[in-house]
Amino acid sequence: METIEVQGTSVPALGLGTWQLTGPRCTETVETALELGYRHVDTAQAYGNERRVGLGLEAADVDREDLFLVTKLDGSNRDARSVRESTRESLHKLGTDYLDCLLIHWPNTPWMAPLSETLDAMNGLVEEGLVEHIGVSNFSPDRLDRARELSEAPILTDQVQYHPYWDQRKLLDYCRIHDVLLTAYSPLARGGVLSDPALVQVGNRHGKSPAQVALRWLVQQAGVAAIPKASSRDHLEANMAIFDFELTDDEMAWIRNPSKSKTAGQFLRSQLPF
Repeated sequence: METIEVQGTSVPALGLGTWQLTGPRCTETVETALELGYRHVDTAQAYGNERRVGLGLEAADVDREDLFLVTKLDGSNRDARSVRESTRESLHKLGTDYLDCLLIHWPNTPWMAPLSETLDAMNGLVEEGLVEHIGVSNFSPDRLDRARELSEAPILTDQVQYHPYWDQRKLLDYCRIHDVLLTAYSPLARGGVLSDPALVQVGNRHGKSPAQVALRWLVQQAGVAAIPKASSRDHLEANMAIFDFELTDDEMAWIRNPSKSKTAGQFLRSQLPF
């Protein structure tokens, strides 16, 4: 597994996203992923699956020190007391003594505690040794800049939606300048890339699937990690098989195709019950 060096920390370039994974399927997926070599696992309090993720971690024969484990604060847990208590609850559910990274899931809204209070409490968890690093999710460059100003501990990552249809170049430029990791969720545009003509054509050249090309496109960009969700062994294995080929500069530029309509359409389809 390739890693990305950020702020002196090695982060696996490819991780397992667990959004919408629940019950025994979640536990089995985490265990299988770790058996296959995944070492970066992402969850969130809002996903309601931390306990199941923890059972998967427990079942796998992997040393805790070799993992990069991430969870995110729910919107209801932004005041200092809730940050501390909910994080300890997350640790209990995950069956671990510490988190590699704790994120703010979405920017604080006016009816939540101030961002400074949330970050101060997260800094306290770092000082206690319960959290190694802190970060944010779904923050724009301006919001990320503000969080970095308010936090004594460095902001290690900003986890955002990023795929060929969703342009994040402004944020990525900011992250590179300030040594912040950009972690890409929904890297396959919720399945939208699977029939993309450009990705199919590029994939045919390399003997790879469109999904593998999309993931390679992300991790080949400096300072970008990707956390695709997968549940079957075949998909988990396929997602891992992206480090044995390289895209050309022309292919990298051709694949980038920002489209808000495609992004919105795939999101809506992913919410349908059929």
